[in-house]
Formats: sequence, C-alpha cells, structure tokens
Amino acid sequence: MLEINCETDFVARGEDFKTLAHEICLQIAGMRPSYVKEEEIPEDIIGKEKAMIEEQAKEMNKPAEIVEGIIKGKLEKFKKDICLVNQLWIKDDTKTIQVLINEYIAKTGENIVVKRFVIYEF
Repeated sequence: MLEINCETDFVARGEDFKTLAHEICLQIAGMRPSYVKEEEIPEDIIGKEKAMIEEQAKEMNKPAEIVEGIIKGKLEKFKKDICLVNQLWIKDDTKTIQVLINEYIAKTGENIVVKRFVIYEF
C-alpha cells in the first residue's frame, strides 16, 4: 500500500501521477525500504547500526580519524539504503526517488509527497 499525496483531484487522476505512483510501488517492491525519509529512522536503529559498524571498523587496525570516516560513510550508506526517497531509482541509477518525485512536481506544477507505505508479505 502506498499513500502519495498531491494538491488537487485533477492531478491525482492524471496519467503522470498514476505513472509516478506505479514507479514508486515498483521501487518499494524491488528495494524494500523501511522508511520514507531519514527523519523517520528511530535513534535506537541508528545506534545499533553504528555500534556494529564501529566494531567492524576497529578490526581494521586503522588510525582513529580514518575509522571515524569509515563509520560516517557506512552509516550514511545505511540510511540511504533503507529510506525510500534517498534510494537510487531501479530504472535509472543516476536519480534518487526524490529527484524522480521532483521531476513530476515540475511536470504537474503541484507538490507531491510520499506519506507512507506498507509492504505486505505472505
């Protein structure tokens, strides 16, 4: 299930909006994000991931400043991988989903926002 909002019924019923919703659904099915955006990630999830990355980085026997850079980089990659709007689009890996949404915003002239999604598993 996907909840994606725009400002008017006219745009919501248009082919462009339906196409965008379809593309986002394909992205969710293919890449299985956990959150729409980074701000939604609970601190405890980030903390656990950071602790695991720190443990891996310590085993590398590198200087502290390099370890910090590794931790920061891997944590950013983790956030991008689990957040829908930050993921690279599966059909064009030069764009993120947010860039795709922005293109449709420019096309329709209305603000478009992904509110939430649910992945059903059987």
